[in-house]
Amino acid sequence: MSSIAVFPEAVSAAAADVANIGRALSAANAAATVPTTNLLAAGTDEISTAVASLFSGHGQAYQRLANQLMAFHDQFAQALTAGASAYTGAEATNASPLQTVEQNALGLINAPTQTLLGRPLIGDGAAGTATNPNGGAGGLLYGNGGAGFNNGATAGAAGGNGGNAGLIGNGGAGGNGGAGGNGGAGAAGGTGDNGGWLYGSGGDGGTGGNALVAGGTGGNGGAGGDGGAGGVGGDGGAGGVGGVGGDGGAGGVGGVGGDGGWLIGDGGAGGQGGVGGMGGTGGAGGSGVAGAHGGNATSAVAAFGGDGGAGGDAGHGGTGGDGGNGGQGASGGRGGLLSGAQGVTGTAGDGGTGGDGGLHGAFGAGGDPGTGGGQGSDGNRGADGLGGPAFDGARGADGNPG
Repeated sequence: MSSIAVFPEAVSAAAADVANIGRALSAANAAATVPTTNLLAAGTDEISTAVASLFSGHGQAYQRLANQLMAFHDQFAQALTAGASAYTGAEATNASPLQTVEQNALGLINAPTQTLLGRPLIGDGAAGTATNPNGGAGGLLYGNGGAGFNNGATAGAAGGNGGNAGLIGNGGAGGNGGAGGNGGAGAAGGTGDNGGWLYGSGGDGGTGGNALVAGGTGGNGGAGGDGGAGGVGGDGGAGGVGGVGGDGGAGGVGGVGGDGGWLIGDGGAGGQGGVGGMGGTGGAGGSGVAGAHGGNATSAVAAFGGDGGAGGDAGHGGTGGDGGNGGQGASGGRGGLLSGAQGVTGTAGDGGTGGDGGLHGAFGAGGDPGTGGGQGSDGNRGADGLGGPAFDGARGADGNPG
């Protein structure tokens, strides 16, 4: 049996459009009546009179047909308007005190079992909320269990469990687990609860939370050693390799599907495991240390100090952490005793992506230049000049300084 949905407002708008079309056609037909039904002959001869009479007859026939069509159009517009009014009245009746009477009668039926056992006789269980994540149980005779609350927005929080059905009804679906924190595992999805004792399917398990946050970043590499002292300074040591990034957290385990009805009903499907977390980024390599100073000149003769040592090479970046393992898919619920298939086992979540390697460290600075050589000492005193034939020669000048 097929069913349709009707919007009273749309039917009323369509009836108004049809009425407007009818008024436009009536105005056009009235304007064409005189020119098409009473044509004047082109002349006084018999042929002109016959032609005018022929076309006037066609115009009169059109007007008779148009009047019949307008009568049908008016009937259709009236029926459409009446239908819109009937739909509007039905909507008003459904929202009338009759509906309140029905709810009050159902409340009287459910009051004893609600007071004694904490669940109604007929009716669906309430869905889980943030404060009460587990879904409510359905009616003892008839009713579906409430769905568990989805904790996807709360990190590390497990999904709510679905509510149990009564004698006839489907178990509530489990809620989805929350995502893991830094490097933490995603929370487990809620368990789908059991179907009705007589008839009903078990609720589907919730999806495990995704460990979406990356693992910790590895430590920085150690600094390189100093260059050796000497005439020419030694090269600085290479920087250490950066630390390995932390592993991503594992995805949450999917919720277990609820069992089918005791006699008839399919078991609920197991929840899907969460996605594993991304591995952490490797640490940056250590910076190379500056080269040693060049040695000082020690000779009395003019000399140059040694060159400064070259800076150490930068360390290599650390290795990225491994991606977390995907969460395990949960088992499907059992089928009914007489009839019903076992629920499908949930699929395992995807493994997390490995972390990126660390950046290369900065190069070491060049060594300082050596100091200049020491100043030379003064030259020795010059010898006396040789004696001439008549008198001794003059005293020799002092030697040039060193």
